[in-house]
Amino acid sequence: MGRGPASGVSRTYGRAMTRSPSSPGFWRSPLRGPWLTSVLGVVLLGGITVLFVTGLVSYAAYNPNLARVNDQTPDKGILGFYLFPWPTDPHWLYRLNQGVHVTLGITLIPVLLAKLWSVIPRLFALPPARSLAHALERISLLLLVGGALFEFVTGVLNIQLDYIFPGSFYTLHFYGAWVFIAAFVAHAVLKIPAAVGNLRQLGDEEPSEPATSNPAPLNAAPSDLVSPRPDPPTVSRRGALWFVGGGSLLLFATTVGQSFDGLPRRTALLAPRGGAEPGSGPNGFQINKTARYAGIDASETADGAWRLVVTGRTGTVRLSRAQLARLTLHSAALPIACVEGWSTSDQWWRGVRLSDLAALVGYDDDSPDVLVESLQRRGAFRRAALRANQVADPRSLLALYVNGEDLSPDHGFPARVIVPAAPGVLNTKWVARMTFGEL
Repeated sequence: MGRGPASGVSRTYGRAMTRSPSSPGFWRSPLRGPWLTSVLGVVLLGGITVLFVTGLVSYAAYNPNLARVNDQTPDKGILGFYLFPWPTDPHWLYRLNQGVHVTLGITLIPVLLAKLWSVIPRLFALPPARSLAHALERISLLLLVGGALFEFVTGVLNIQLDYIFPGSFYTLHFYGAWVFIAAFVAHAVLKIPAAVGNLRQLGDEEPSEPATSNPAPLNAAPSDLVSPRPDPPTVSRRGALWFVGGGSLLLFATTVGQSFDGLPRRTALLAPRGGAEPGSGPNGFQINKTARYAGIDASETADGAWRLVVTGRTGTVRLSRAQLARLTLHSAALPIACVEGWSTSDQWWRGVRLSDLAALVGYDDDSPDVLVESLQRRGAFRRAALRANQVADPRSLLALYVNGEDLSPDHGFPARVIVPAAPGVLNTKWVARMTFGEL
């Protein structure tokens, strides 16, 4: 009689505990365990390292240390230690870097989600901190998970042109990346030895058939990821990896085409710049902002109204498009590449060298920096600064023509800047004023 109530209470308490996320019994998947988590972690270790490096390189390409007009994060402090004058060779440098950054980021999404799923029991484990070292590890884990979700979500939204951020994407993504990478490095230092050990010790034991448990070596402590009461398996852990890999491959195949022309672009179903080209003929290639979006009125660009204002050491020169066309013209084959990952192949641009325009206002022997201003009414980069090395490159042009025809309004008529290896936003369209000098 005395044991009945106590036994009932014990069974009720046990069932209640298994319904709590903090209880190991709540998580029933037989797939979770050190082997699966370690494999996913190794993939992310390599992939996220490449993402971080290409992201920093992309940020440097905007030359935020050149002038405040380009600097989207003016309070970056020591976080801008790596910034340097962006090179112009090879001319496809930014196209390659940003294509890798965006495509790899999209491709890693299934791996990231699988990794978070594999370690989710640890996020609910109690007590929150068993020691100071454990507390620091939990904090780094929260920063890692939160930082990863923040960076991937904001990156995807930016790629999809959904600017719904509570501030500048550049600022948020930049600072978020540093917070995330700090937690990532701390976590990697703590976990790499265990991950390597798990892969070595468990690799031979990982079955290809559905698993009933996550075996651990006899000399290893039980993993907190292994369910004490796993559900019946429906797929092996290797099968789960194939599923994750298949999702990554699908995202890769439906994204990478935006970095190419022709048929590959039509496969970029998940990219805003995928699908068919926006038109035909010499101007029938991808654009970022249309003349209408930028608020360009045709009356402002008409022959009788538009003048290019060039200012420098010896004063100011005003040139009509016809006068520019009578100057010595040069041609260059250069792509357009955007921070969102899309790009075009080389287009043939023809116009006046930036160095020749600098010479008109007193810079015959040396090339200065230049501030380029557009007619467009809105946008963070309606004004952009270029380094002296970019001005000096003979392929850097104030283009009047593309592929043998006048620029179309959407491609920057009456004149636009085109610079090798520069991000698309620095290739200013609808140019109205150029101010040469030290910035």
